[in-house]
Amino acid sequence: MVKVAQRCNLACDHCYVYELRDTTWRDKPVVMAAQSADQLAGRIAEHARGHALPAVRVVLHGGEPLLAGRRRIEHLVSVLRSALQGVSDCDISLQCNGTLLDPEWLDLFRQYGVSVGVSLDGDRAANDRHRLSRNGRSSYTAVLKGLELLRRPENRALYSGLLCTVDTANDPVAVYEELLSHEPPMIDFLLPHSTWEHPPPGHDTGATPYADWLLAVFERWYTAPVRETRIRRFEDIMERSLRTGPPSAPVQPAVSDFIVVESDLSVELPDSLKAAYDGAAATGLNLHEHDFDTVARHPSVVAARGAGPAPLAADCMECPVVRLCGGGLRAHRFRAPDDFDNPSVFCADLRRLTTHIHDRVVADVRELLGRAS
Repeated sequence: MVKVAQRCNLACDHCYVYELRDTTWRDKPVVMAAQSADQLAGRIAEHARGHALPAVRVVLHGGEPLLAGRRRIEHLVSVLRSALQGVSDCDISLQCNGTLLDPEWLDLFRQYGVSVGVSLDGDRAANDRHRLSRNGRSSYTAVLKGLELLRRPENRALYSGLLCTVDTANDPVAVYEELLSHEPPMIDFLLPHSTWEHPPPGHDTGATPYADWLLAVFERWYTAPVRETRIRRFEDIMERSLRTGPPSAPVQPAVSDFIVVESDLSVELPDSLKAAYDGAAATGLNLHEHDFDTVARHPSVVAARGAGPAPLAADCMECPVVRLCGGGLRAHRFRAPDDFDNPSVFCADLRRLTTHIHDRVVADVRELLGRAS
């Protein structure tokens, strides 16, 4: 994940980069310089070549990445394509808020094969609970204009999906159907990044408001006569529910499969950790002085990948649904003085969500197998 711009034209009050515990973004260059883009491309190609990687995935991120400007974005994607030509396939995508998309941007993305994801939390009222412009005005109309461009036939192949942060104050089915009206190939529902120190809105030990919200969407999605779109969170739980393997198989913690490269080429852990405390994502490494092999061996990276000796809290390892939820995101487990050695602050929600989906899907599969026999 590459932070090509460190600022944003929106002021979303649930933003984990600017509005939570971390302030390190203030010391980073506003945009990534061309020389840094060249160094980044070289490091990625070096790593891909050294490990014979068949493919590399690069996500352009921010802030709002389009604030970097067309010249910088084109330079970065062109040097990435050039450095990886004949080495690895290069999947480049961009996650944006949609407000700055225009025909010229989409011409550029078609030229270089850059897919685009957009953040949207529902209809105007739902979206504007949090996603306002810096002057306090609604961002909804501008996002819809961007989505209309993405849905045009010539751009449709670039449209990777929508990202929605759950707010239990919004009607779940209404949110889903609003998102569905924009014809996304995929929807990601993101739990608001929270910790035990700073719990999510409506949090109460034993209550499951986020599971209840997501399950309302799940039932609407799962019982539709045809599959209307993909929903990553539900599909992941379904896949884990149907996976076969010995009970003694090791638990696979929920981890992010990205490393973050900031605009100054410093290397950080997944952004969600910025919800924990100031500097929680820092590794002390940078791509000027270190290669990606050094990054992969760094103790904080190993721990964040769940590869350490105790990847999850003891309570999680003894939980019957840990194979379904993976313990939840590492950031959501933070509580002083134990750091991340805790269950997720969404533990009750994850238990209810995964158990319901597991039981629903397994029962349906058994019924189908019974009919077939």
